[in-house]
Amino acid sequence: MTTVTEVRTEHIITTGLPEKSDRITVEEDELSVLGLADIPLPPPSKIPTEVLSIDKPTPDHHVPRDPRLIRLTGVHPFNVEPPLTALYDEGFLTSPELFYVRNHGPVPFVRDEDIPNWEISIEGLVEKPLVLNFKEVLQKYDQITAPITLVCAGNRRKEQNVVRKTKGFSWGSAGLSTALWTGPMMADILRSAKPLRKAKYVCMEGADKLPNGYYGTSVKLNWAMDPNRGIMLAHKMNGEDLTPDHGRPLRAVVPGQIGGRSVKWLKKLILTDAPSDNWYHIYDNRVLPTMVSPEMSSNDPNWWRDDRYAIYDLNVNASVVYPEHKEVLNLATAGPSYTVKGYAYAGGGRRITRVEISLDKGKSWRLADISYAEDKYRDFEGELFGGKVDMYWRESCFCWCFWSMDIAVSELENTDAILVRSMDEALSIQPRDMYWSVLGMMNNPWFRVTITKENGTLKFEHPTDPAAPGGWMERVKKAGGDLTNGNWGERHEGEEPAEREPEKTINMKKDGVNRMIDIQEFKANSSETKPWFIVNGEVYDGTAFLEGHPGGAQSILSSAGLDVSEDFLEIHSETAKAMMPDYHIGTMDKASLVALKNDKAPVSEETRAVFLQSRSWTKATLTKRTDVSWDTRIFTFQLEHDKQTLGLPIGQHLMIKVADPVGKDAIIRSYTPISDTNQEGTMDLLVKIYFDTPTVKGGKMTTALEKLALGSVVNCKGPTGRFEYLGNGKVIVSGKERRVRSFKMICGGTGITPVFQVLRAVMQDNQDPTSCVVLNGNRQEEDILCRTELDAFEGLDSKKCQVIHTLTKAPDSWTGRRGRIAEDVLKEYATPDGESMVLVCGPEAMEKSARKILLEQGWAESDLHFF
Repeated sequence: MTTVTEVRTEHIITTGLPEKSDRITVEEDELSVLGLADIPLPPPSKIPTEVLSIDKPTPDHHVPRDPRLIRLTGVHPFNVEPPLTALYDEGFLTSPELFYVRNHGPVPFVRDEDIPNWEISIEGLVEKPLVLNFKEVLQKYDQITAPITLVCAGNRRKEQNVVRKTKGFSWGSAGLSTALWTGPMMADILRSAKPLRKAKYVCMEGADKLPNGYYGTSVKLNWAMDPNRGIMLAHKMNGEDLTPDHGRPLRAVVPGQIGGRSVKWLKKLILTDAPSDNWYHIYDNRVLPTMVSPEMSSNDPNWWRDDRYAIYDLNVNASVVYPEHKEVLNLATAGPSYTVKGYAYAGGGRRITRVEISLDKGKSWRLADISYAEDKYRDFEGELFGGKVDMYWRESCFCWCFWSMDIAVSELENTDAILVRSMDEALSIQPRDMYWSVLGMMNNPWFRVTITKENGTLKFEHPTDPAAPGGWMERVKKAGGDLTNGNWGERHEGEEPAEREPEKTINMKKDGVNRMIDIQEFKANSSETKPWFIVNGEVYDGTAFLEGHPGGAQSILSSAGLDVSEDFLEIHSETAKAMMPDYHIGTMDKASLVALKNDKAPVSEETRAVFLQSRSWTKATLTKRTDVSWDTRIFTFQLEHDKQTLGLPIGQHLMIKVADPVGKDAIIRSYTPISDTNQEGTMDLLVKIYFDTPTVKGGKMTTALEKLALGSVVNCKGPTGRFEYLGNGKVIVSGKERRVRSFKMICGGTGITPVFQVLRAVMQDNQDPTSCVVLNGNRQEEDILCRTELDAFEGLDSKKCQVIHTLTKAPDSWTGRRGRIAEDVLKEYATPDGESMVLVCGPEAMEKSARKILLEQGWAESDLHFF
């Protein structure tokens, strides 16, 4: 019996298959006839069609995007990587919506009707200069389709930024993606223009207008003419037309080299006798010698003009994907072994020949298994997505590979880290230690995942977390470890603590500026025409830098009228900080600074009807504490006045900031109150306290809340969250409205709180026809929170509300379900029907397991929402 596979394609072969990227259903035996059964095909893709609300005020207001992508440079320009596990789980090929994006500025707006006449010129040292339109590029030249992995040269840069801030922003280890690219070979187009003998380089230029001109770079001409190098122009990825972020309608694709050489929105090919003089070719994509400081590189431009330091071929690199960052392995329920998995890649067409893993700090190594999905295309004959697959003769490797190794759990229990390194066929191998450089590029030391033993579990930690603070490197540095000592910040046996060099303080104030600025003047000058902003109490006028900012004007305009200290100091380099005196205009007086943080003018007596503010912190006072159980509390906070409501949409959260009782930093976490959002004067917060144990440090925020005395003040900001319930089955997710007939609600522990808010809204409205099923998982019966209210809702209308409790450590007297919320429970109570949504909130392991099971049972990703 055959199974059905969904295939997305355009002109898979020259038989009568549907055109224009239709989704077709083909039986497995048909796939075999077509020669497609054994090659990796693109993953299911849902190209975004709506612009996210965060992008609407920016120059990219025309670009639909996937909200899962992790933004690395604020709102604009758009520089993102996908969540690492989501990228890996898609398989060898990456969907366009999850493909990483590196933009230097606004995305060119290209209308559908403009594409046939999009022009690219071939000029410079050629006998026959040409201007080709898009139709001619497709019709006059042979089209090929090839799998190629693109990698940003900044991949893993956040590790370098933890050691010392570079000039680049913080990439994690998901700055790479793979697609099937379709288009002509660049060599065929260049031959049409007949290059002259003295031409040595191909300079490329895109249509993206930036502060320092159009983006451009170059590669050697003989590389472009070499079929083994595989350099091409592309107008499709995975059979779909290029999306705006990926170069619509035409881009260069340079296999085996850093992503910065694959120019998007391609407009010009210029043949020259020297490398490109484009600003972005000279001042980007270089690895300067490690002893060159940011100051040295700024003061002497010759460092940048030395082409020996330019990056072309990728270096060898590998990363761990599983275990995930912050993954917890329960030793009591774990199997005998754990499969460690990840990716590896090399540059210049070289093959990864080995991936090695060490559990003893590099004293001994063992070989991992490697899967080369790229090789499956070498035996394929025919056309794919309108281009010929012509790889049978080529030995070059231009794609990532996946590796894996089964490791005994007992071995993981007896080590403190997993180390991974890879080697290519030129015997280039990842180094043990980091080579820090000014731009933070090509970072490829051994990838290290630490293991911490906590209460019968193993907790895994990656070097950094691209989405938030965290990772073992930040933890070690914060504890005073030296990350450059060759031992990952840990002292060698017998080694005395090193004298730590104090971190250099960059003066961001202009000498002689003593002007004091109050809040009235600051607000009066905080607009799109005069964007004043604050960093560390100092006021800066960004007007003069609107045209010159590398990220474009929107980066500054988004900061107008705000204290952006935390974001600025995290994102910007030492060089950027050194430029700040040019824009420094004065100091905010202390009273105004406090007032600004609280969103109140110093003399304002105005009272607001709604407590929460999205752009500023508001203060609430702890007035009551109710013990629900030995480790669970309800904290009641007084709002600013008795008639004030919280102003929190149903299903959303607020941020709470409290002072760290054992440190100087503030602690910020998101919570959903259990009180009705229309309740006047107060809000109630249900919190489970994670206490310190002899071996494990407790929850930072929960233990801080536990120590709060009555009368203490906390700061609140909000609302936050992508989900909102409007009533009568109407919801908004990431700005997009939809209707549902039922909710399947999965929760555990204090994850009940956002679920409870939605459930209560449904049950309190007699006219709301939406039905709800609540699957509530806990350890013991006393851990069930809001039980009285949940049972009351079910008793009110058991057809509209069904509550199922399940316990993993149930007493003998328990008559309900036992065990975790697993496949059998979800199959019984949460089957997909096309008119429902699943709302999930609970421990990370529960959410991860639920996602996997639900997707396997047929739920669409768009029907799942994780609070």
